Amino acid sequence: MSEAAERTRRGLIGALGVALCFFVLLEVNFGLLLPQSSLAVFVGLGLLLCFLAFPVHPKLGSNTWLRGLDLLFGLMALAVCAYVVVQTEPAFEHLWSGGRSLGNRAGIETTADIGLGLIGLLLVLEAARRSIGWIVPALGLAFVAHTLYCYFSLRNGWALLPDWLFPHAGQSPRDVVGTTFLQSLGVFGPAASVMFRYVFLFVVFGAFLEMSGATQFIMRFAERVFGTRPGGPAKVAVLSSGLLGSLSGSAVANAVTTGAFTIPMMRSNGFRRHVAAAVEAAAASGGALVPPVMGAGAYMMLEIVEPQVTFLQIVQAALLPAILFYLSLFLIVHFYSRRVGTPEREGEPPPVRRFDALVFIAGLATLILLLLLRFSPFRAVTGALIVILVLAVLRPEIDLPRRLRRLALGCFAGVALLHQVIWGELPADPSFRQVFESWLSSGIVAMFGLMAFGLIHRVFRPHILGALTQAARNGIPLVAASACVGVVIGIVQQTGIAADFSAAIKGVVATNLFLALLGIMVTSLVLGMGVPSVVCYLLMATLMGSLLSELGVIPLAAHLFIFYFGMMSMVTPPVALAAYAASSLAQAPVMPTALAAFRFALVGFTLPFMFIYRPALLLMDEGGASLFASGAAGLPPLMLALGAAVVGIVALASGIGGYLRSELTLPLRVLMLVAAALLLVPDLGGPTLGLVVNGVGALLFAALLLLNRPDRGFGPATSPGT
Repeated sequence: MSEAAERTRRGLIGALGVALCFFVLLEVNFGLLLPQSSLAVFVGLGLLLCFLAFPVHPKLGSNTWLRGLDLLFGLMALAVCAYVVVQTEPAFEHLWSGGRSLGNRAGIETTADIGLGLIGLLLVLEAARRSIGWIVPALGLAFVAHTLYCYFSLRNGWALLPDWLFPHAGQSPRDVVGTTFLQSLGVFGPAASVMFRYVFLFVVFGAFLEMSGATQFIMRFAERVFGTRPGGPAKVAVLSSGLLGSLSGSAVANAVTTGAFTIPMMRSNGFRRHVAAAVEAAAASGGALVPPVMGAGAYMMLEIVEPQVTFLQIVQAALLPAILFYLSLFLIVHFYSRRVGTPEREGEPPPVRRFDALVFIAGLATLILLLLLRFSPFRAVTGALIVILVLAVLRPEIDLPRRLRRLALGCFAGVALLHQVIWGELPADPSFRQVFESWLSSGIVAMFGLMAFGLIHRVFRPHILGALTQAARNGIPLVAASACVGVVIGIVQQTGIAADFSAAIKGVVATNLFLALLGIMVTSLVLGMGVPSVVCYLLMATLMGSLLSELGVIPLAAHLFIFYFGMMSMVTPPVALAAYAASSLAQAPVMPTALAAFRFALVGFTLPFMFIYRPALLLMDEGGASLFASGAAGLPPLMLALGAAVVGIVALASGIGGYLRSELTLPLRVLMLVAAALLLVPDLGGPTLGLVVNGVGALLFAALLLLNRPDRGFGPATSPGT
């Protein structure tokens, strides 16, 4: 591809990225279009960006002819999505086929509807293949083939599918296209809606946090706290990845962003390449488990969990498991550092910039405050984005003249005031919330003006354009993946196969909850190896969420269980995407990195089982009510569950790290891991047996603690392994 053509392509990606971000922010806050129309615009722009950004094959990316074909595919995808908008929006009623909207033609779509829908369906599958690999498109094609075979087998006398393949009445080819692309169950269905209303907004939020200096604050703060301690760089990786990952939600993006700083630091501190990469990958994989943001996971659960839960319930439930996960990682790197004898880092850590700290604290505090005031998640994140953008104007690293800073902030205030005067509508005796909401809407309008100013001004433009373009690039795979997942969800919901699937699994496991959990764990790990974690959660929640509820699991606990294993797939060999990303930064072999990351994140594979059997870890009682509502009665189960978990995590960390009070011999490491297993095992035989098993584990740990005499210094200077 010529240099001019490549510049044009990049410029087009930048312009479309800005358009996509502006559209999402505008539409979720003001709702100018019907829901299906807004999703069609969102998916159409995302698919066009996908075909421009991802070539048909990485090795053929510079081929000019194929790049032209990519542009054609992208424009076709945008055109078929635009057709959905035209056939849905009342403003285009004069163009509706037969005088009826697309939604009112369900089951009786025209030939033009079906033809364009088929093209759109094929383009969605291809876009997903390019951006996230072949697993989800292959799954979508499998569901399409399944429903078509069921349809034709009943009508043509073909051999029926066996019961274990869940036969049903099937759908005709026209119905498949209608369900998956034209109507509101498939591509423009729940998966795209969650991505549009929640996840993509947090991608934009994370990009502006990085632009405004909040990411640098996280790194410097973590280094300030742990940088000079033994194994300090690894502890910096754990803390910074937990803070950043909660905001980004992407384990791979987290590993790349923080790993670029922490992996070289760990290498200079004596960590072997694959160990440094593994620490970063394990820490990055747990970021989306950290409340309150949880990488937008909390807000997806607000939409999906039945019966509906509140934001505070989700945060409360996710708090202790997240703390325990990062406590485990922290202890593992601490014990490992003591065993291999990593030196304390000399010199003063870099200072924490107060302004960067202000941006991070103000943005996060605004987000949490608006959520606590029961604003919708998209309003809350938009409000936090306003604060970050205003503070970014004042950031010293952005070399704006003082006159222009005052002009930008004056324009922001002026636009907000003008909007309030002209369009602000308040009742005669407004409440504080009504006044606040009205001014928040005016602030959102002013935010667009401030972004436009940033795009126009030559000094501010690289920062605003870079943040918007980076957000769009990070969101492209999510848009394509959610559209493709919509194909599966549409067929599942239309044919009722999810109910058959759950019933079949329930028939196999009968009342054995542990087998059901084990099956869901394996399925989530396998599926999550090739798809974004949020997409894995959406799929598994659709297929399996009701099964756990039928087996007596608290609905929120069931969804957290599924969400956890979607994240843990990022460090599960052989396809551990976070480990792959970290190993490339460390120039380490992939498989040793993945295996080490799996060991470091091992507690993440046990915690979900623990909180299913001991909901006190979710600060809930057995019925799903808040543990705080039980008063003093809720304290004993909490102390038992938390005590066993903490001691078990210490045992697990020392067994993996090979150190407790001094270096552990191999037999002692094995016994320490046995003690950890006894302490972390769920109550499979009931509370009484669980208490006995935990007691045996605690006694074994106490005995090993006494046997392991403390040494007076660090272990050997070189590592014998992990």
